[in-house]
Amino acid sequence: MTKTFKAVIAEDEPILRLELKDALAKLWPELEICAEAEDGIEALRALTAYSPDIMFLDIQMPGATGLDVAKQASGKCHVAFVTAYDKYAVAAFEQGAVDYVMKPFSPARIATTVSRLKEKIASAPANLDGLLKTLADATNANKEYLRWITASQGNDLRLITVEEIVYFQADNKYTLVVTTQQESLIRRPIKELVDELDPQTFWQIHRGTLVNVNAIAGVTRDMSGHMRVKLKQRKETLPISESYVHLFKGM
Repeated sequence: MTKTFKAVIAEDEPILRLELKDALAKLWPELEICAEAEDGIEALRALTAYSPDIMFLDIQMPGATGLDVAKQASGKCHVAFVTAYDKYAVAAFEQGAVDYVMKPFSPARIATTVSRLKEKIASAPANLDGLLKTLADATNANKEYLRWITASQGNDLRLITVEEIVYFQADNKYTLVVTTQQESLIRRPIKELVDELDPQTFWQIHRGTLVNVNAIAGVTRDMSGHMRVKLKQRKETLPISESYVHLFKGM
């Protein structure tokens, strides 16, 4: 009787998650995908709930990164990293992680990963401490910040460079992207953008607001004495939460 192994797929992009799941179903039908996670928090819960044999972990996810999850999975299950960055892949493979899968996925590369996993699955999962330190150092030293986004405006999609953006503001399930001339909507939450934007360029001034420092004209106080950001090329002002007032001490 063929032993069934369990796996968790943690990937925040739904299309890529489905592609990987479909490819695994064809290449390794005995592998049970016991859970799918769209962020690091869900992945950590799945690790505890299902005790999988394998975890496919996207390195960059909201909530908790793939590195955070791998730290908890170290020695408990085999890990295959899912990444768009070559600099992670070499270190991951050389230091004992089972394997890595590059985005965008190719059937041939996933087939190679499956083959390697089948060879390793009967052995004890690797201790990933050394690997995780290497990856954490590489991430901090070479982090690539978001340079552009696609946003909806009516029936159209716009490509907006981050230099054009004056501020981001949470708007129910969406985030409002404001340039000097236009406003658009994206489905990415503020907390995710905080991690992806250069903190030297975009300051969080409120739980739901990120502002481009190059667009700031100064600060003012409203009738209640609360501080607000004045913008160079827009008339509205933006409230500053008490938690972020310290950013403007020099003004």
